[in-house]
Amino acid sequence: MKTISVPEKEQLSFGAQSILESVEKKMGKIPNLYATIGYSSSALKSMLETEASLAHDSSFTAKEREAINLIVSQVNECDYCLAAHTTLAKMRGFTEEDTLEIRKGSFSEGKLDAAIKLAQSIANNKGNAGNGALENFFNAGFDEKALIELTALVALRSFTNYVFANTQIPIDFPLAQAI
Repeated sequence: MKTISVPEKEQLSFGAQSILESVEKKMGKIPNLYATIGYSSSALKSMLETEASLAHDSSFTAKEREAINLIVSQVNECDYCLAAHTTLAKMRGFTEEDTLEIRKGSFSEGKLDAAIKLAQSIANNKGNAGNGALENFFNAGFDEKALIELTALVALRSFTNYVFANTQIPIDFPLAQAI
């Protein structure tokens, strides 16, 4: 089987190099997954633009988006994204215990719990959340805008999960604790 390696920035197209230089300025490094997605500058650009769009005027705070990222990555068993998003979740104010609780599919705060359960259900059921998870989500105070944004977040995180699943590149974040 072909081994996919993390490319050096210079191996990528000018467009991908330019995007990754911006990532490096913002994050202080180029994560291996971003570099690997850079094999396709259009996929990298699309992923980052979608991420930025979903952060702007969002129904979810940055902290809530990290919780969604964690549960989707747990469902998809993506060790890379679990490592990255556990690190980011802690930077956003979650404790280690919080990240484990989220990855197990629940959270003590009711509104966030409803979002986590809906994201988990969507990821587990190939997009079809089921009426119970949807009803709980709306009963928790979310609206149609939030449903569409949550679905987009699940799809976006699934994309990165799938890239890792098919490349198995080295994880360059502290590993997430097993549950």
